Amino acid sequence: MSGFAPEHDDRQRVRDASDIVAVVGEHLALKPKGREYVGLCPFHDDRNPSMCVIPAKQIFHCFVCGTGGDVFTFIQKYHSMGFRESLEYLAERGNIELTKFNPNGDPNNSGAGVPFEHTGVGKKEIMAANQAGQSFFQTILTHPEHGTLARSIIEKRGISHDMVERFAIGASPDRWDGLLKTAQAKGLNLDALIGAGLIKAKDSGGHYDALRNRLIFPICDQIGRVIAFGGRIMDEDDAPKYLNSPETPVFRKSTTLYGINHAQRAIKKERTAVIVEGYTDVIACHQAGVEHVVGTLGTALTKGHATVLRRLCDTVVLLFDGDEAGIKAADRAIEVLLSETIDIRIASLAGLTDAKDPDELLKRDGGAAIFTQVIAESVDLIKWRFDRLREELKEAGPARITQRIEEELAKLSELGLGELTPVRRSLMIRQVARAAQIEEGVVIAAIRTGRSRQRPSFTHQADIEQVDGEQESYVEHNWSPNARETLLGCLLYDANLWLLMSSDERELTSTTLYGSPLSRIVADALHSSAENGTGTGLHAVLDELAALGDETGKNLVEAEQRATMLRQFVARDSEAIASRVTRVFNECIGAVTMMDARNVMHRDTNGELTDEAAKLKAFIESQRMNRKKFGRSGKNMLSGE
Repeated sequence: MSGFAPEHDDRQRVRDASDIVAVVGEHLALKPKGREYVGLCPFHDDRNPSMCVIPAKQIFHCFVCGTGGDVFTFIQKYHSMGFRESLEYLAERGNIELTKFNPNGDPNNSGAGVPFEHTGVGKKEIMAANQAGQSFFQTILTHPEHGTLARSIIEKRGISHDMVERFAIGASPDRWDGLLKTAQAKGLNLDALIGAGLIKAKDSGGHYDALRNRLIFPICDQIGRVIAFGGRIMDEDDAPKYLNSPETPVFRKSTTLYGINHAQRAIKKERTAVIVEGYTDVIACHQAGVEHVVGTLGTALTKGHATVLRRLCDTVVLLFDGDEAGIKAADRAIEVLLSETIDIRIASLAGLTDAKDPDELLKRDGGAAIFTQVIAESVDLIKWRFDRLREELKEAGPARITQRIEEELAKLSELGLGELTPVRRSLMIRQVARAAQIEEGVVIAAIRTGRSRQRPSFTHQADIEQVDGEQESYVEHNWSPNARETLLGCLLYDANLWLLMSSDERELTSTTLYGSPLSRIVADALHSSAENGTGTGLHAVLDELAALGDETGKNLVEAEQRATMLRQFVARDSEAIASRVTRVFNECIGAVTMMDARNVMHRDTNGELTDEAAKLKAFIESQRMNRKKFGRSGKNMLSGE
């Protein structure tokens, strides 16, 4: 297995420069708790902070879903990256120059050459195609001929040079083959550009540019990588007005928010995210100094959006147009409110200004102050819905009012009002009752009625898997460490324990003896790390897993999580006391030895012990001596000194 000398170890240099509290804190809201930090786990539907970040060990761990690892594991999981991508991302963050990456091991290959290899189109190729597209569009914006109209529109709309640079605004030429010819001249992979939605195929043969004669707005993920593009017409006779990239392996509209890479720090600071409708609205807000603003991409607020935002804030304010489409978008947000632990409020410009959108408002004198007032006067989503209902029914009689309120309560119940956690359900019931101006008992009764009408819910994980058609291992879902796996955890916790083990004792952790595939991978990495001389500590084993992933092309993040979990189980059970870890270690050796003896020991036809059984018997005798020294098997772990 490959390893790096300490002075050339890119992983270690990047890890040293990437404090895990700082890195995780850039993505999630963390709160100090003793010597550690806690926050909502982004890897499952976490309602109460269950993810722990441990500065002393530079690891994170969720005690609910089991996700854990070091700073590389977090970035890989959070941003769906491979190890190399996470290494490059953290290196750029820490201003560290990496050793040139040569995946083929060819000393004559420096990694330079054409931007894409013709080896199929995956995430890496699409991301590179998007980067090439962004460079092309930015070049066109500055072109003396092809960028003239785009520059005049930007100037007319009052977008500053700083905002053009910050949001990397570009332009596409008024021709069918501008990007296509540039790609061909530079030898770019056409399949990658097609996969990114930048080039399209003609029915009659040949290809053409997907975005033509448009102002181009790159759409970035949370760390600023270009994942798609939005194009706005420059000729008012063209259609449609806005055109986005198609969904790709790196871009999903339902989870992407325009401007999130620039807004996330302000969102965390304000604990609130404001959502507007258009690219120019987002840019206008940021230009005015209101930076906790993002935009949806032609969709209503989705559960995917809420999942991203609830990691950063507590409240989302929807600032949609007051037209029918805007009202429908706000209405659909109720599903998000009842599925994610985040508060949603509705704001409207109407009543405070005649400006049709934030872009127009913020160009006016005093517009920023009015905008701030609009957000401050936003209304809770539940109240907004019932206010509209009362407006609808102001001329109606008691029968009609009763019918509509019952319909609204039934809808809330169907959407999951009764399935919330007890505290949140109680708060929501009180909120609904206040908004509807009825007794809380009436809301509770409506929830019970709604439950009786709903189909039975699935409570067993196996049932859920069967319904969803998943083919995952049930055993792995219900996994908990046995004695042999706890032995691994001890070695991951304290690398010195490996040095105390005899060759026979080390055989107890042989890869083939683990029933769990993930534990087998961890055991294999641990043995390789020990053989390389880097030890069996958690970080050394995580590095070994990363190297194995690089060599095999496999994503071993789940194995990294398993290693972290094993270490954390030992840390928890031993209360991180060194003497107790040693005791657990010796008890595990004794327990595993006895288990193997029962499984293997047998006698020959003459009643004598076989050679293999005799060796085991001698080994057991040595373990009895150890137990006299360190503790008795059968006595509860950590029950006393």
